[in-house]
Amino acid sequence: MSSQVHGAQKFDNAKRSETVFSEDAMKTVQTIISRYPADKIKSALLPVLHVAQAEFGGWLSPETMDYVASVLKIKPIEVFEVASFYSMYNLKPMGKCVLEVCQTSSCWLNGAEDIVKYIEKKLNIKVGETTKDGMFSLKVAECLGSCGTAPMLQCGASYHENLTYEKVDSLLENYKAEGKLKSYTDLDYKNTL
Repeated sequence: MSSQVHGAQKFDNAKRSETVFSEDAMKTVQTIISRYPADKIKSALLPVLHVAQAEFGGWLSPETMDYVASVLKIKPIEVFEVASFYSMYNLKPMGKCVLEVCQTSSCWLNGAEDIVKYIEKKLNIKVGETTKDGMFSLKVAECLGSCGTAPMLQCGASYHENLTYEKVDSLLENYKAEGKLKSYTDLDYKNTL
């Protein structure tokens, strides 16, 4: 893989050779792939990227994207194009809990801007940053499809709706106490695909 594919991100051949799905993750990936016709395997890219992101520390390194390309038998640039387009994929290390606050109309009109400012102050970070302990990262996202329960944020597969400062305090405390990486694969893909 060349630097042209990943811009400023450096590609490490040694890391790439070590980048392999665990047995359980590979079973999940194979199940996902089996849902698509053999000549449409690229259609599995989005859910496979979720598995890869969860498997490899909450972000998609150049080596991880190259590995996903090899598993799906597509070009690395095709993986990078998708991963860099969608906000749900992280192209740099992030906190264990990525808080994605919806910033579109309904949420913004119902106080999302205040929620973002509150989280920034509470965690002593700005949008795009990660706490010093590596627990939380803060992002804003385009519509997360929960307009009727605005303002809201997503962390991994979990939606937190009708947010108030008290609800934010509670969810931050709960996530910190759990101390676990939260990802989109927290959903039971076996029952949702």
